[in-house]
Amino acid sequence: MEIRVTRSTTVGQKVRPKDSELGFGKYTTDHMFLMDYSRQKEWHDARIEPYGNLRLDPTAMVLHYNQEVFEGLKAYHLEDGGIGLFRPEKNIERLNGSARRMVMPEVDPDLVLRAMKELVLLDRKWIPKSAGTSLYIRPTMIATEPALGIRPSDQYLFYIILGPVGAYYPEGFSPTRIYVSDAYVRAAKGGVGEAKTSGNYGATLYVSQEAIGKGYTQVLWLDAKELKYVEEVGTSNIFFLINDELVTPPLGGTILPGVTRDSVLQLARHWGLNVSERPISIEKVAEGCKNNSLKEMFATGTAAVISPVGLICYKGEDLQIADGKTGELSQKLYDELTGIQYGRREDLFGWRFRLA
Repeated sequence: MEIRVTRSTTVGQKVRPKDSELGFGKYTTDHMFLMDYSRQKEWHDARIEPYGNLRLDPTAMVLHYNQEVFEGLKAYHLEDGGIGLFRPEKNIERLNGSARRMVMPEVDPDLVLRAMKELVLLDRKWIPKSAGTSLYIRPTMIATEPALGIRPSDQYLFYIILGPVGAYYPEGFSPTRIYVSDAYVRAAKGGVGEAKTSGNYGATLYVSQEAIGKGYTQVLWLDAKELKYVEEVGTSNIFFLINDELVTPPLGGTILPGVTRDSVLQLARHWGLNVSERPISIEKVAEGCKNNSLKEMFATGTAAVISPVGLICYKGEDLQIADGKTGELSQKLYDELTGIQYGRREDLFGWRFRLA
């Protein structure tokens, strides 16, 4: 499918912040990609046009029945002056998996990758160059048919927007403080916990705000059945280094299959570490904090890459992980992953996708 391009006539007029002012998700670039779907025509009218508002009927089905999926990945300035993505095929694969779960049409991976490339290169001047910064890419699909009644929509809009970003957490790469929720849950077996859909995130806001109000960074979620086993933290997967074993909860329908999670597992096994994907109880984690068998705890995700955890609050008690500082493995993984992403280290797994 041809991608029609309409260039903005106001390029250069939009506010471009200093790299030190970026934060996360505050700014967008000059252009966006859009593509429409109907049952009769399937995907059609692929186009890049000036960034602007979407027009939706008040009865658009996304507004009433949560038929929405999205992804998040980044473009990086490479060490040699080029531009690269990190494992974009995995994000597109997960996007289509989310779409299937939400009864939405899948997209052609090659077309989406081509759209990302054209859009990023068109707005390449927005890619920040300071250490730890990047251009965030947000592909999204929404149900647009104007109709009320619980059923899958017959019409959809797929779009991609871009924005320059810095560190996701205010702490940057410093250890975070995590609040364990033992009263509310994020996802249950048989639900949509493994899909990247907006409802999964809206349901977490109440407890997240409660945790932030108490001085914590994010929420660690437990399983819905027993409130016993650790699942994931906020927007990220979670890992524990217990003695010499690196442990992360297994995928089972309630946990998002993170691209960074998969990358960490591959790296750790390549380095010869003892790696386990198995259930781990919050009591075991708390015990590990107290007897010092829990050496490190860190979250993984596209936004923060590796986010070390220095303390958890469980049942009202603050429990420090080891010395509360960034662990050696957390630092090594962060350095290796960001080194690959920015072209500073050898890409043994073929994860770096070069755009220019």
